[in-house]
Amino acid sequence: MLWQSSDTKVEVCGIRHDCKFHVQNKFSRDVVVRSELATVGSPEDDYSLSKLKVESRIRGACFYAVTAFTAIFLFLLMLVGHPFVILFDRHRRNYHHFIAKIWSTLTVTPFYKVNFEGLENMPPRDTPAVYVSNHQSFLDIYTLLTLGRSFKFISKTSIFLYPIIGWAMFLLGMIPLKRMDSRSQLDCLKRCMDLIKKGASVFFFPEGTRSKDGKLGSFKKGAFSVAAKTNAPVVPITVIGTGQIMPAGREDIVNPGSVKVVIHRPINGSDPTILCEEARNTIASALDSQE
Repeated sequence: MLWQSSDTKVEVCGIRHDCKFHVQNKFSRDVVVRSELATVGSPEDDYSLSKLKVESRIRGACFYAVTAFTAIFLFLLMLVGHPFVILFDRHRRNYHHFIAKIWSTLTVTPFYKVNFEGLENMPPRDTPAVYVSNHQSFLDIYTLLTLGRSFKFISKTSIFLYPIIGWAMFLLGMIPLKRMDSRSQLDCLKRCMDLIKKGASVFFFPEGTRSKDGKLGSFKKGAFSVAAKTNAPVVPITVIGTGQIMPAGREDIVNPGSVKVVIHRPINGSDPTILCEEARNTIASALDSQE
């Protein structure tokens, strides 16, 4: 015997009751799923995310205020001492780098903690070396300056025009570079070799630019050619965490976090290709161990 319903036909033998049960269960599951989806991206979550962004921007503004304020006074100390530096320490400029360490330390300490690992691998202060590191953020230079070593960074020529900061870089003896100018690149490498021969150290970011996604890019061989031709050791350094605090392209924010700097054992050799490959593998292994 059949029974007609508005939904379907079923036999009157308990089957209709089972169908209702399944329909009700399906309806219950739908309600649960919709309820769970409704809680995702709730106004409270949006508010928290928005609040975090605002806080990071405020921290960013405070970061630049602190670095500018300290730079003005410390730059005056560099300026006063510069004639003596040129007379007695033209190439290393240890006094200027000591001032730079104070500046970078005062700048980063209120915003993030820097932890060092492998400091025993640093060459003696009077040993010229080629330092190389991954590059994730504008904060990398601030972080590395806290090491207090008198190495010369290679920087875009335009940055030397910035008031106070650019002028301080000039006093420190940083090396200008026009990225798309082959003659400028050649002059840069020659100057690096000359500095090493005169007892100073140089610092390269072999990727050439900051990583957008945190992944290690390919290395250019310029730094390793300098090391091979001068017999200077290559000191690989891995910087971890700066990309999360101030991502590349977002220099207006400073997120909460900490930074780890790993100094690896120096590498010696006369083949730029082998030096490049070994240094990149060393830095990459430290980055991979953090994932």
